[in-house]
Amino acid sequence: MLNIVLVEPEIPNNTGNIGRLCVGTQSRLHLVHPFGFVINDKNLKRSGLDYWIHLDVTEYQNVAEWKAQIPDLSRVFLMSSHAEKSYLETDFQDGDWLVFGKESVGLSKEVLEQFENHLTIPMSPLIRSFNIANSVAFVVGEAKRQIGLKI
Repeated sequence: MLNIVLVEPEIPNNTGNIGRLCVGTQSRLHLVHPFGFVINDKNLKRSGLDYWIHLDVTEYQNVAEWKAQIPDLSRVFLMSSHAEKSYLETDFQDGDWLVFGKESVGLSKEVLEQFENHLTIPMSPLIRSFNIANSVAFVVGEAKRQIGLKI
């Protein structure tokens, strides 16, 4: 099972869509506070539809609390538009942690400095970034493809 981590998500619709993706791909969702919304926000529930009750989700008060329970820090992959290595060049494994930052600015320098694996999603220079829900779908799709090939 993959672990999808959203650090300080700001937009409930994105988090709801990612929650639905997690249910559909049998992935766990980890949410690191603070949020830009309340967890019972109607937009969050609307985006996640009736799938939210099936979601394996855990909330953490901060990055330190989340990081303390990771069994192998070498299997944590942080997504950053500033990284040089593409997620398409990475060998994913079942149980990996795929980490995404807040919609407005991504992951902070402080969070990035705590982990060694930084990945980017290749994109046209005409855009600054992809929508976070799309980004999660790209990376989860590739990771699940690889894991399925290894079975």
